[in-house]
Amino acid sequence: MKIQDIMTRDPSCVSPDSTVREAAQLMKRDDTGIIPVVNGSSDKRLLGVITDRDIAIRCVAEGKDGSCHVRDVMSSDDLATCNLNDDVDSVMNAMRTEKVRRIPIVDERGSLVGIVAQSDVLRKTRDTHKAGETVEQISQPGGQHSQS
Repeated sequence: MKIQDIMTRDPSCVSPDSTVREAAQLMKRDDTGIIPVVNGSSDKRLLGVITDRDIAIRCVAEGKDGSCHVRDVMSSDDLATCNLNDDVDSVMNAMRTEKVRRIPIVDERGSLVGIVAQSDVLRKTRDTHKAGETVEQISQPGGQHSQS
């Protein structure tokens, strides 16, 4: 099975110049904990992501308000992504390795085309044992983004 078979296509996104409040409003509207950050609406080259955790740790905990810019709190270093045509195993491996619950999906140009969440893997993959192991390993402490 390919990633394109389970991903959410065309997720909501923001630019680095958007405010954290705008990102949080999209999270609320879409019932998600992550919003991809792209350079523009035309080519959507992925620059990073902003998560509910980024907002809590890098904005609220630092005493900033919702008017601060996404670029000031987003995650962008060593961002794990997968390609549209990769197998679902690739996204499960990336989730396990990076200990993240969501992976942006990009095309050959690095433009955002979708996102895969652990719930997509659980609901839509045929290998329920491997999907369960992936979720279990994601939930263990560690991963490069755990020290944000």
